[in-house]
Amino acid sequence: MSQQVAVPESTREPILARTWRQPGGFWGWFQNVHHTAIGVRFMVTAFIFFLLGGVLAAIMRWQLATPEHGVIGPDLYNQIFTVHGSTMIFLFAVPMMFQGFGVYLVPLICGTRNIAFPRLNAFSYYVYLVGGLLLWAGLLLRTGADAGWFAYVPLSGPEFTPGKRSDFWAQMITFTEVSALGVAVSIATTILRYRAPGMTLNRMPLILWEKLVISMAVIFAMPAVMVVSYMLLMDRTINTQFFNPAVGGDVLLYQHLFWFFGHPEVYIIFLPGTAIASTVIPVFCRRHIFGYVPIVTSVVATGILGFGVWVHHMFATGLPQMSESFFTAATLMIVIPTAVQFYCWMATIWHGRLQLMLPMLWMFGFFFVFLIGGLSGVMLASVPLNWQVHDTFFVVAHFHYVLIGGALFPMFAGLYFWIPKITGRMMNTLLGKVHFWLFFAGFNITFFTMHFLGLRGMPRRVYTYGPEMHWEGLNLLASSGVLLMATGVIVFIVNFFHSKSRGRLAGPNPWGAGSLEWAVSSPPPAYNFLELPTVNGREPLWDALPNQPVVTGLRDDIPEVLVTNSLDSEPQHRDELPPASIWPFLAAIAVSVAFIWSIFSPWGVAYGAIPVAATLLGWLWPRGHSPSPRVPEEV
Repeated sequence: MSQQVAVPESTREPILARTWRQPGGFWGWFQNVHHTAIGVRFMVTAFIFFLLGGVLAAIMRWQLATPEHGVIGPDLYNQIFTVHGSTMIFLFAVPMMFQGFGVYLVPLICGTRNIAFPRLNAFSYYVYLVGGLLLWAGLLLRTGADAGWFAYVPLSGPEFTPGKRSDFWAQMITFTEVSALGVAVSIATTILRYRAPGMTLNRMPLILWEKLVISMAVIFAMPAVMVVSYMLLMDRTINTQFFNPAVGGDVLLYQHLFWFFGHPEVYIIFLPGTAIASTVIPVFCRRHIFGYVPIVTSVVATGILGFGVWVHHMFATGLPQMSESFFTAATLMIVIPTAVQFYCWMATIWHGRLQLMLPMLWMFGFFFVFLIGGLSGVMLASVPLNWQVHDTFFVVAHFHYVLIGGALFPMFAGLYFWIPKITGRMMNTLLGKVHFWLFFAGFNITFFTMHFLGLRGMPRRVYTYGPEMHWEGLNLLASSGVLLMATGVIVFIVNFFHSKSRGRLAGPNPWGAGSLEWAVSSPPPAYNFLELPTVNGREPLWDALPNQPVVTGLRDDIPEVLVTNSLDSEPQHRDELPPASIWPFLAAIAVSVAFIWSIFSPWGVAYGAIPVAATLLGWLWPRGHSPSPRVPEEV
């Protein structure tokens, strides 16, 4: 660091802007590896998939609004509810809540200039995009997956689902989980090694703790569903017999592997919502979060316990009752850390100076909706009750209250909170309130009604019902709520585009928040921070000293970042990040060709590996580090 050339402050900014410049033009879009660009792409793409999944939900509710309705037939209905569920779980919830928000915000909150492994991060986006397009291409070609978003065997096996429908679903899983794993590695490494000096583990913002726990959960949970989807694909394409009981296979093996991923997945979706809550609530209560250590402990406990409750999805499969009792206990136990977080949020609000702005409005909606979903989850932990309502609309209502309450309401809170940082413009408050009340009312009208449909015996995954069942009144009421939700989302979209062009300028920190992303302009410059910050507390902007020191010694002429110690965030060394490159995009195309080819022929794996290896060679070809600058003689 002693050889760093002294550069006048007035000239540093253009040098940094040139060094960290994001490539422009058509080809530049495919070369860009900066975290803000990739994070926005994840969020925009995931929101588009959310809208598409919402359209499918509206079609299903239209079909079920009245008895023996003939809007769509059974085959198309099966495709629609399968693609709807797969889209919302795999293409919207995780990519938006974990990947989108995480990729954009984590480097800014850590006080660094880019995410770790930026090329892997860009590669992950392209793989995710192709996987989503693959699933939807099947639906648009009328060969969409039709065995449910969980694709249980033997229904999804070669005997009962011939053709390529379930193959498209199985490979979509591989695409999206490879993407999530790549992002998890990048985010975890950024949090552990790129934090600003002084941001020790006990000063780390709660959103970073939760992103770190989620990354670990992704790394341990996602391989299970990738393995089981490939086992299904091999059963269908090369005649393996993993799930065929006639020759020694086991259909319950599929459910165990799937739900070993599936229930941590619930918390991979839910924990980002709690991260947003723990970030937003202190800002609008004007005080530090109450119970920092209990919240961190609860987050870690949730991440661990989430791997021990998967069998409560399988209570109706005839497992030994002793085993079921242990998973009932684990399911009840995992309520405790969530309750601790709720208590800490309520205490923060109770002892703070509440400012009921748009993000807090959505937070209160989150409290109400998720609490109902959590209470119905406690009910479903009881084996006798679970047997009665299993595969009814009661379960549909429960998981929508959990997933929409735990993801969608916090997502809108986060969007209203961080869109000023992303676009530089404030959202319109009046339109935001109209959006909230329309969506809140429509959601509860639709899904609270489904509890009663389930208790009256209406099974899920049926495309119609007879008038003698007397379900039409509740179904019509549930379908009417969809209109309110759809209107609310349209209001949000109008609000976004109007505010993006004509909204009030946000400035660096319109909310008076305390985390580091608000220390830079809105939107952030390409280099994020002109001076890399140091940290003196859990809310760096609130706790900063009058003359808070900054990091010096990094070169401005190359994309260099500071690497710090994982525990105490002490500076260790400097690292030069790779520049923008087309190779991650080419590698994603090569991997996508291999994956899709393997749907139609097992030789796709062997032959497809050749271009994959070639693109990885170009990606990883060593180019060395930039030479150190010459020191002027007078220095």
